[in-house]
Amino acid sequence: METRIGKKIIEYRKEHGLSIKDFAQRSELSTALISQLERGIGNPSLSVLKAISRVLGISLPTLLVEDIDNGSLIRRKNEQEKIHNPNEKNAVYYALTPGPVRSNVELLQMTLKPFSESNSGFSQHFEEEIAYIVEGEAVMVFEHEEFLLKQEDTIRILPSRKHKLRNASPNPVKVLFIKSKVTY
Repeated sequence: METRIGKKIIEYRKEHGLSIKDFAQRSELSTALISQLERGIGNPSLSVLKAISRVLGISLPTLLVEDIDNGSLIRRKNEQEKIHNPNEKNAVYYALTPGPVRSNVELLQMTLKPFSESNSGFSQHFEEEIAYIVEGEAVMVFEHEEFLLKQEDTIRILPSRKHKLRNASPNPVKVLFIKSKVTY
Protein backbone atom coordinates (compact mmCIF):
# COMPACT_ATOMS: atom_id res chain seq x y z
CA MET A 1 0.00 0.00 0.00
CA GLU A 2 2.77 2.43 0.94
CA THR A 3 4.41 2.05 -2.48
CA ARG A 4 1.25 3.14 -4.31
CA ILE A 5 0.79 6.04 -1.91
CA GLY A 6 4.43 7.02 -2.31
CA LYS A 7 4.08 7.01 -6.11
CA LYS A 8 0.98 9.19 -5.89
CA ILE A 9 2.81 11.69 -3.67
CA ILE A 10 5.81 11.77 -6.03
CA GLU A 11 3.55 12.26 -9.09
CA TYR A 12 1.65 15.06 -7.35
CA ARG A 13 4.84 16.82 -6.25
CA LYS A 14 6.29 16.65 -9.79
CA GLU A 15 3.08 17.93 -11.39
CA HIS A 16 2.92 20.86 -8.97
CA GLY A 17 6.66 21.59 -8.69
CA LEU A 18 6.75 20.88 -4.96
CA SER A 19 9.62 19.73 -2.80
CA ILE A 20 9.13 17.15 -0.06
CA LYS A 21 9.26 20.06 2.41
CA ASP A 22 6.49 21.91 0.51
CA PHE A 23 4.28 18.81 0.49
CA ALA A 24 4.99 18.20 4.18
CA GLN A 25 3.92 21.74 5.03
CA ARG A 26 0.68 21.46 3.01
CA SER A 27 -0.17 18.12 4.62
CA GLU A 28 1.04 19.22 8.09
CA LEU A 29 3.17 16.06 8.24
CA SER A 30 6.92 15.71 8.78
CA THR A 31 9.35 15.70 5.86
CA ALA A 32 10.83 12.46 7.24
CA LEU A 33 7.42 10.72 7.05
CA ILE A 34 6.77 11.96 3.51
CA SER A 35 10.23 10.77 2.46
CA GLN A 36 9.58 7.35 4.03
CA LEU A 37 6.24 6.99 2.28
CA GLU A 38 7.76 7.92 -1.06
CA ARG A 39 10.38 5.19 -0.57
CA GLY A 40 7.70 2.64 0.30
CA ILE A 41 8.54 2.33 3.96
CA GLY A 42 6.57 3.33 7.00
CA ASN A 43 3.07 2.49 8.14
CA PRO A 44 0.79 5.52 7.79
CA SER A 45 -2.04 5.98 10.26
CA LEU A 46 -5.56 6.85 9.20
CA SER A 47 -5.00 10.51 10.07
CA VAL A 48 -1.86 10.55 7.89
CA LEU A 49 -3.77 8.97 4.99
CA LYS A 50 -6.55 11.55 5.37
CA ALA A 51 -4.02 14.41 5.34
CA ILE A 52 -2.37 13.06 2.19
CA SER A 53 -5.68 12.53 0.38
CA ARG A 54 -6.74 16.08 1.33
CA VAL A 55 -3.62 17.57 -0.23
CA LEU A 56 -3.89 15.36 -3.33
CA GLY A 57 -7.53 16.41 -3.69
CA ILE A 58 -8.80 12.84 -3.84
CA SER A 59 -10.97 10.70 -1.60
CA LEU A 60 -9.42 8.29 0.87
CA PRO A 61 -10.71 5.23 -1.07
CA THR A 62 -9.16 6.64 -4.26
CA LEU A 63 -5.85 7.03 -2.45
CA LEU A 64 -6.00 3.41 -1.33
CA VAL A 65 -7.29 1.82 -4.52
CA GLU A 66 -4.91 -0.50 -6.30
CA ASP A 67 -3.65 0.17 -9.78
CA ILE A 68 -5.98 -1.99 -11.83
CA ASP A 69 -5.45 -3.18 -15.36
CA ASN A 70 -8.18 -1.68 -17.58
CA GLY A 71 -8.60 -5.01 -19.38
CA SER A 72 -9.74 -6.60 -16.12
CA LEU A 73 -12.66 -4.14 -16.02
CA ILE A 74 -14.39 -5.83 -18.96
CA ARG A 75 -16.95 -8.58 -18.48
CA ARG A 76 -17.47 -10.51 -21.69
CA LYS A 77 -20.86 -11.98 -22.54
CA ASN A 78 -19.59 -15.53 -22.00
CA GLU A 79 -18.34 -14.52 -18.54
CA GLN A 80 -21.68 -13.17 -17.30
CA GLU A 81 -22.67 -14.90 -14.10
CA LYS A 82 -26.17 -16.36 -13.92
CA ILE A 83 -27.81 -15.52 -10.61
CA HIS A 84 -30.21 -18.03 -9.14
CA ASN A 85 -33.05 -16.68 -7.04
CA PRO A 86 -35.38 -19.45 -5.81
CA ASN A 87 -38.18 -16.91 -5.25
CA GLU A 88 -38.23 -15.96 -8.93
CA LYS A 89 -39.15 -18.86 -11.18
CA ASN A 90 -40.11 -16.71 -14.18
CA ALA A 91 -37.06 -14.47 -14.32
CA VAL A 92 -33.42 -15.17 -15.11
CA TYR A 93 -30.78 -12.68 -13.94
CA TYR A 94 -27.21 -12.18 -15.11
CA ALA A 95 -24.60 -10.14 -13.24
CA LEU A 96 -23.05 -7.70 -15.70
CA THR A 97 -20.87 -5.62 -13.35
CA PRO A 98 -17.25 -6.09 -14.42
CA GLY A 99 -14.12 -5.75 -12.41
CA PRO A 100 -11.91 -7.34 -9.84
CA VAL A 101 -12.83 -4.76 -7.19
CA ARG A 102 -16.09 -4.16 -5.40
CA SER A 103 -18.25 -1.43 -6.82
CA ASN A 104 -20.92 0.71 -5.20
CA VAL A 105 -23.21 -0.04 -8.15
CA GLU A 106 -24.38 -3.33 -9.61
CA LEU A 107 -25.57 -3.95 -13.15
CA LEU A 108 -28.00 -6.84 -13.74
CA GLN A 109 -29.93 -8.02 -16.76
CA MET A 110 -33.20 -9.84 -16.31
CA THR A 111 -35.16 -11.80 -18.89
CA LEU A 112 -38.81 -12.17 -17.86
CA LYS A 113 -40.75 -15.04 -19.40
CA PRO A 114 -43.95 -14.35 -21.41
CA PHE A 115 -47.21 -14.03 -19.43
CA SER A 116 -45.45 -14.01 -16.05
CA GLU A 117 -44.39 -11.85 -13.11
CA SER A 118 -40.92 -11.39 -11.67
CA ASN A 119 -42.06 -12.48 -8.20
CA SER A 120 -44.94 -14.34 -6.69
CA GLY A 121 -45.08 -11.46 -4.19
CA PHE A 122 -43.35 -8.09 -4.12
CA SER A 123 -39.60 -7.39 -4.01
CA GLN A 124 -38.31 -4.87 -1.54
CA HIS A 125 -34.68 -3.70 -1.37
CA PHE A 126 -32.72 -1.40 0.88
CA GLU A 127 -30.86 0.04 -2.08
CA GLU A 128 -32.09 2.24 -4.88
CA GLU A 129 -32.35 0.75 -8.36
CA ILE A 130 -33.10 1.89 -11.88
CA ALA A 131 -34.80 -0.37 -14.40
CA TYR A 132 -34.37 0.16 -18.15
CA ILE A 133 -36.53 -1.80 -20.60
CA VAL A 134 -34.11 -3.11 -23.20
CA GLU A 135 -36.60 -5.18 -25.18
CA GLY A 136 -40.39 -5.59 -25.01
CA GLU A 137 -42.98 -4.07 -22.69
CA ALA A 138 -43.64 -4.68 -19.01
CA VAL A 139 -45.85 -3.32 -16.27
CA MET A 140 -44.09 -2.08 -13.13
CA VAL A 141 -46.40 -2.98 -10.26
CA PHE A 142 -46.10 -1.16 -6.96
CA GLU A 143 -48.46 -1.93 -4.07
CA HIS A 144 -51.21 0.40 -5.26
CA GLU A 145 -50.03 1.59 -8.68
CA GLU A 146 -49.11 0.15 -12.07
CA PHE A 147 -47.10 1.72 -14.89
CA LEU A 148 -46.70 0.44 -18.43
CA LEU A 149 -43.06 0.58 -19.49
CA LYS A 150 -42.16 0.32 -23.16
CA GLN A 151 -38.85 -0.42 -24.82
CA GLU A 152 -36.19 2.14 -23.80
CA ASP A 153 -38.29 3.48 -20.89
CA THR A 154 -36.56 3.90 -17.54
CA ILE A 155 -37.99 3.84 -14.01
CA ARG A 156 -36.31 4.71 -10.73
CA ILE A 157 -37.27 2.47 -7.80
CA LEU A 158 -36.64 4.09 -4.45
CA PRO A 159 -35.41 2.05 -1.46
CA SER A 160 -38.03 -0.01 0.39
CA ARG A 161 -40.68 0.40 -2.35
CA LYS A 162 -42.46 -2.92 -2.85
CA HIS A 163 -42.49 -3.76 -6.55
CA LYS A 164 -42.52 -6.42 -9.25
CA LEU A 165 -42.61 -6.59 -13.03
CA ARG A 166 -45.38 -8.18 -15.05
CA ASN A 167 -45.00 -9.37 -18.63
CA ALA A 168 -48.47 -9.59 -20.22
CA SER A 169 -47.11 -10.28 -23.70
CA PRO A 170 -46.25 -13.51 -25.58
CA ASN A 171 -42.60 -12.38 -25.86
CA PRO A 172 -39.80 -12.33 -23.27
CA VAL A 173 -38.91 -8.93 -21.81
CA LYS A 174 -35.30 -7.90 -21.20
CA VAL A 175 -34.68 -5.41 -18.41
CA LEU A 176 -31.42 -3.82 -17.31
CA PHE A 177 -31.17 -3.00 -13.59
CA ILE A 178 -28.68 -0.58 -12.10
CA LYS A 179 -28.61 -0.98 -8.32
CA SER A 180 -26.82 1.09 -5.76
CA LYS A 181 -25.02 -0.94 -3.15
CA VAL A 182 -25.67 -0.27 0.51
CA THR A 183 -22.48 0.79 2.28
CA TYR A 184 -22.11 1.07 6.03
